[in-house]
Amino acid sequence: MNKDVVVLIPVYNPNEEIMQEFLEKLTKKFINIVFINDGCSKKHDKFMNNLAKSYPVVKHCVNLGKGRGLKNGINYILENFPKVKVIVTADCDGQHSVEDIKKCSDIAKKNMDALVLGVRDFSDNLVPRRSKFGNVITRNVLYSFVGVKVSDTQTGLRAMSLDIAKKLIDVDGERYEYETNCLIETKSRNIPIKEVVIETIYINNNETSHFNPVKDSIRVYKLFASYLLFTLLAYIIETVIFAKTFNVNHALYVMPLFLLFSKIVSSIIKIIFNNHINYKYIIVNYIISALILSFVPSKIVLIKILIDIIMFILSLFLIKFKTKKEA
Repeated sequence: MNKDVVVLIPVYNPNEEIMQEFLEKLTKKFINIVFINDGCSKKHDKFMNNLAKSYPVVKHCVNLGKGRGLKNGINYILENFPKVKVIVTADCDGQHSVEDIKKCSDIAKKNMDALVLGVRDFSDNLVPRRSKFGNVITRNVLYSFVGVKVSDTQTGLRAMSLDIAKKLIDVDGERYEYETNCLIETKSRNIPIKEVVIETIYINNNETSHFNPVKDSIRVYKLFASYLLFTLLAYIIETVIFAKTFNVNHALYVMPLFLLFSKIVSSIIKIIFNNHINYKYIIVNYIISALILSFVPSKIVLIKILIDIIMFILSLFLIKFKTKKEA
């Protein structure tokens, strides 16, 4: 028995047969299990009440969302299981095998400063198309705008020490976006990510999932939209500053100084609002722009914009290539 681990499982209108079968396997390996009753409908009262006779169940009178459930569950564990080493979050729909839950908890014990993700193999034909598509989009956007590289952004199987749990409990998000926000926050909170490849399990094409493709996707991508907005704003300010400070009357050899100044200002804006900038991209962009523009006698601002557009498109292709290569 893994007495130094607590498994945290959010529950909302479950398939009781699948969950009961999963629970029977889980209890053979883990003794500490905490459930979140996230406002299950009345038809599940008997099942949830029987569950509460044997295990701690944190109850929401109404559905508050997976994010709120995880945060309330983590808070409960921090208060009532202060001596355990690791918290593992898992889904109740049978997607995560007990062997993989143990595997993630073991890796977390060896990496107490990291967030451990149980990642699926998306090349597997068992993965539904909507899950493949959603993961590819989120994975690339997460890396492009935030600089966080993960292969499975949607996994609910995560393991962490109590210290890491404390760092992530106050992250924004009440529903599925909370899990994505946690990945984003690992960058600013200096939390390394460890990935563990897990078995890909989808029962009945994942029909028990409560993820709403429209509402929950909007919540997830809303934050990315704000990153894009402030990145665009920073670029506009950079271009305006460059256009206003440098003109054709200046010698071309001093142009790199004006370009550097405008990029420094835009980078500061990105750090303030996005808390992330891609230093490598900025340095390469600056060097290429400075070299080309140093030999351009006219329409220098227009050519700068053209160079930036080409560089941005090339960076997207590079990210896509690197992602495919690593997969």
